[in-house]
Amino acid sequence: MDATPPLSPTPVPPPAPAPAFSAQDADHLRMLSIAHYVVGGLIALFSMIFIVHIVLGITALTGNLPMNSGGQPSSPAEQRLFGWMFTLIGCVIVFGGVTLGAFVAYAGRCLAHRRRYLLCLIMAGLACLFTPIGTVLGVFSLITLLRPQVKAAFDTAGTAA
Repeated sequence: MDATPPLSPTPVPPPAPAPAFSAQDADHLRMLSIAHYVVGGLIALFSMIFIVHIVLGITALTGNLPMNSGGQPSSPAEQRLFGWMFTLIGCVIVFGGVTLGAFVAYAGRCLAHRRRYLLCLIMAGLACLFTPIGTVLGVFSLITLLRPQVKAAFDTAGTAA
């Protein structure tokens, strides 16, 4: 009942091909891979500093750490609370730091083999938490990974493997 003629489908132009993956892109990925190994190791190393908190917490839990509260000896409940807080927070930070460092180093391996593009993107963002070195690495990694030719190289490497 409608008098308007049916619309003809408009041809969709084919997507523009991504620029070719160059030797410079491969070199950038190689340098980023090495930097990921180094920064991953530094993150794991610096997170080990919090082992001091774990030792301090365990010392407070065993009662070997003399503590004063307002000039008076602290109660055993206060010492236990202090000990558990320091131990748990230290364990979480050490475990989280070593895990983050391992994932950053693994992202470096994935960059070298041009696999797991999304993991590399996520780890580049998380590396920014480790200032200032990780921030620089994360920003450079994101800039490199967001190039269309680099993404295409990850896609072709993933289908070839």
